[in-house]
Amino acid sequence: MVRPVLLVVAHGSRDPRHAATVHALTQRVRAARPGLRVVTAYLDFNAPSVRQVIDRLAAEGVREVVALPLLLTRAFHAKADIPAVLREATAGHPRPAVRQAEVLGPSPLLTAALERRLREAGVRPGDRSSTGIVLASAGSTDPEAMAVIADIAREWRHTGWCAVRPAFASASLPRTEDAVRRLRAEGVRRIAVAPYVIAPGFLPDRIARGAQDAGADILADVLGDAPELARLLLDRYDAAIAVRRVLLTA
Repeated sequence: MVRPVLLVVAHGSRDPRHAATVHALTQRVRAARPGLRVVTAYLDFNAPSVRQVIDRLAAEGVREVVALPLLLTRAFHAKADIPAVLREATAGHPRPAVRQAEVLGPSPLLTAALERRLREAGVRPGDRSSTGIVLASAGSTDPEAMAVIADIAREWRHTGWCAVRPAFASASLPRTEDAVRRLRAEGVRRIAVAPYVIAPGFLPDRIARGAQDAGADILADVLGDAPELARLLLDRYDAAIAVRRVLLTA
């Protein structure tokens, strides 16, 4: 049986680090599952677009595609933008059949990737009980996405960290610097900022500036091509295929 093509749909950015990070992540996915065809498309700023990729796959006779949003929360892009782009791109094409996979978050694998980045930044296992974490995401006006970030912070706190507080680079409050300062005012001895973002860019840079301006002790890297993230992409791909097969046999 020919496996459906995995189409990773990234947001895109004017910052060249964004596309480079997406490329590194998809390369890790390919290495983890040889034989799976993985292609990338962007909603904005970068090429190729979703339409361009779907047109190419249709011309090649590809029959099935799993479109996976490279997003951490189910906000506007996942609920509206990507479904609309996929409908437009597939209009007039009898093939390929395209199924949209779930967004990446929430998942224990994302928490594991966050902890990997913290370890790489210098947080040791024995530091957990004395370290407060600022979970810094891009931000959203979508209540569902905001609730997910709050839930992640609350559940992560129960794993032994001194504190875990959410912060946002846009759309919502508090900002990273405000969350760092509040933890410091509460007497937290060591504060680490963990960016809950996939690739570098304008908003991750804002998170980094906020961490530096407020005197955070540690700033972890973005999730990037963490092995846990690559595994999560494959998990979402497999889940989308499983759902499709259930529907076809129902």
